Amino acid sequence: MLLEVEGLCVNYGHIEAIRDISFGVPEGTITTLIGANGAGKTTTLKTVSGLRKVRAGSVRFEGKEISSIEPYDRVKLGISQSPEGRRCFIGMTVRENLEMGAFTRTDRKTAAYREDLDRVLDLFPRLQERIDQVAGTMSGGEQQMLAMGRALMSRPRLLLLDEPSMGLAPKLIQQIFTIITEINQQGTTVLLVEQNAAQALKRSHEAHILETGSIVRSGKGEDLAVDPAVKAAYLGGDV
Repeated sequence: MLLEVEGLCVNYGHIEAIRDISFGVPEGTITTLIGANGAGKTTTLKTVSGLRKVRAGSVRFEGKEISSIEPYDRVKLGISQSPEGRRCFIGMTVRENLEMGAFTRTDRKTAAYREDLDRVLDLFPRLQERIDQVAGTMSGGEQQMLAMGRALMSRPRLLLLDEPSMGLAPKLIQQIFTIITEINQQGTTVLLVEQNAAQALKRSHEAHILETGSIVRSGKGEDLAVDPAVKAAYLGGDV
């Protein structure tokens, strides 16, 4: 198991955002967390990446307890996050944003770094077209591609994606999910938080449903996608 979360509890002040959740992310999979707004999905990702502190429980990566490790060092271990809302450096160019994604790397003048940059630009040809454009002048879809590409530049073993389809047109949503599948097929494990449950479950190996800070249902993505209760609650009655 690449990532193991066990008995995790996280608070915002006195408010319990996550209560005693446990799940694993097998290496090589796409694992998805779905649920309504406020269910605790983003908090879970932030806790895995180190942006939120653990009140109780543990987070283990490759069997190593990482709950007390700083976010910077988690990136060096192989965990990278593309955050909700994209959070691009809007005053920097596409190239500079991608360089920032590789800030923990010491091989930025090597062929390996260039290969990773080429991989990102192959996944997102639009970024190649916009390589010297300032990020703040790009569309929402282009900024989402940039946020994901930036996260990939650290060469992660585990990629955390927080709402990658948020605010995008249907055609772009399909494109983003196709790219997520391709990233996974190239060998990167993905932990995905997504409101578009239909697309997420269709592409996930495993999925977990969160409600008010707790996991209430787990299973294979394909099984949850056809479950009548899940369809009624999260898929508008259909996939």
